[in-house]
Amino acid sequence: MATSYPSNVTPLGPAAPDVAAGPIIRRIGLSDLHRALQLGWEDFKAVPSHAIILCVIYPILGLVLARTVLGYSVLPLLFPLAAGFALIGPFAALGLYELSRRRESGEQASAWDAIDVLRSPSFGAMLGLGVLLLALFVTWVATAQAIYTAAFGYESAAEIPDFARRVLTTSQGWWLIIVGCGVGFLFAIVALCISVVAFPLMLDRHAGAGEAMVTSLRAVAKNPVPMAAWGLIVAVLLVAGSLPFFLGLAVVIPLLGHATWHLYRAVVAPDPNPRPIPARPRLERRFAADFPAALFSWRRKDDL
Repeated sequence: MATSYPSNVTPLGPAAPDVAAGPIIRRIGLSDLHRALQLGWEDFKAVPSHAIILCVIYPILGLVLARTVLGYSVLPLLFPLAAGFALIGPFAALGLYELSRRRESGEQASAWDAIDVLRSPSFGAMLGLGVLLLALFVTWVATAQAIYTAAFGYESAAEIPDFARRVLTTSQGWWLIIVGCGVGFLFAIVALCISVVAFPLMLDRHAGAGEAMVTSLRAVAKNPVPMAAWGLIVAVLLVAGSLPFFLGLAVVIPLLGHATWHLYRAVVAPDPNPRPIPARPRLERRFAADFPAALFSWRRKDDL
């Protein structure tokens, strides 16, 4: 069932150059954020089985990678890792956008349909932007480690109580909190501005990475307060989901992924002149009886 959104779209009129310049951006309010979260929750309840497959692996891999590469306790990096999921989350949720798109158009949606995004004509552009976000994530983790080292040196905390005492009861700890949150905020702003609607746009309209990032920047520029509120919502939910050993992210990340698709629908007006997309080729079934003739695809069966 299609979802209706506010109709306060920038009028087309004679402004054909605006259409050529990029997708039309709507003005939204805080109520649209609430609506997007509601619809995202409905999507999650309808197709919940993918949560563990698509989402739990990310915090696990993040912790294992940090432990392996850095070679010591990741306790000082738990918060930076949790916050860093906001940077790579838009790319990690690609399959969730596909599921929301299918449900919106009335198609059947199952967990396996999430991998259909790999066949999108714009998957290469999505991968390119995903690599950029991953580089941003790695840079943020390295920066967070450098900030911690500047505050406490190379000696890591042995246990959670010791770490909490260092951070909350010392001047170095408060310096770490202020500087770390400030720098992390800058990273989050960059990620939000270039990706808030970029991946859904590439999936929906098969746009290039450059056009998608520009559209995201325009969306943030036109809706600074709602987008700032959305960034705050994402940060709060990610931190809340990270508290019980990151297990809550199995719910938080799917919720935010589905909600991002509906936020995109609210912010970006439908394409008045959608471009036709070539049909995806169907894979021809091959049977053992056809071997080895099946290896020579240029031979027609009626020639045999």
